[in-house]
Amino acid sequence: MVLYLFFLLSAVAALFWLMTMPAKQRVAVLSTAGPVLVIMAGGLLILLRRGAIGIPLILIGVSWWRRSRSKRPISSPEGQKSTVRSENLEMELDHDTGEMDGTILTGRLQGVRLSSLSEEEILSLSCDFRSDADSISLLESFLDRYYPDWRDRDDSDSSRNRSDTSGFNNMTRQEAYQILGLEPNASQEEIHKAWRRLIKGVHPDSGGSDFLAVKINTARDILLDQET
Repeated sequence: MVLYLFFLLSAVAALFWLMTMPAKQRVAVLSTAGPVLVIMAGGLLILLRRGAIGIPLILIGVSWWRRSRSKRPISSPEGQKSTVRSENLEMELDHDTGEMDGTILTGRLQGVRLSSLSEEEILSLSCDFRSDADSISLLESFLDRYYPDWRDRDDSDSSRNRSDTSGFNNMTRQEAYQILGLEPNASQEEIHKAWRRLIKGVHPDSGGSDFLAVKINTARDILLDQET
């Protein structure tokens, strides 16, 4: 009797806890913990000699767990992010989604993510970075992706800058690996695969960034030249 009461109180407490969660979080918890709880309840009923109820509960829990597992997205074993670094910015590119975000490395907003700033605040950084062409180009790449009409609303000199690729010949092997999101000594196949995945998201023909496309192409060429 005591065990039944304990089990009932635990179920009520768990239900109350779930109902206080946001809907999305509740669904995630149920899909993960729900099958385990059902299986445990079935096992407890079997121990209490209620196998006629416990065994079906275990079968239901196992079936639920298999369905939840089959619906989970398969994560890529590859490195999912690339890093492009300038004097004032560190930009990250997601291989799978093509999304990008950056961290400010210097000045009054050091450590702040670009995604947390408004369009006007990002544009104001152009004045802070005016002596750093690479940082300006990274800012423009971010603006082109998330604020495609920003040039029509900005009259500053920075909006007329073009990507300066003169310093790309000085790209190091370590920088090239970071840009492609690869580990040192990656194979030619891995280099080609990372390059293809990234260039699809940033190529200017697809509405991406000319600056980042050149960076990615340069990184690929440096690593492949070193392989040959």
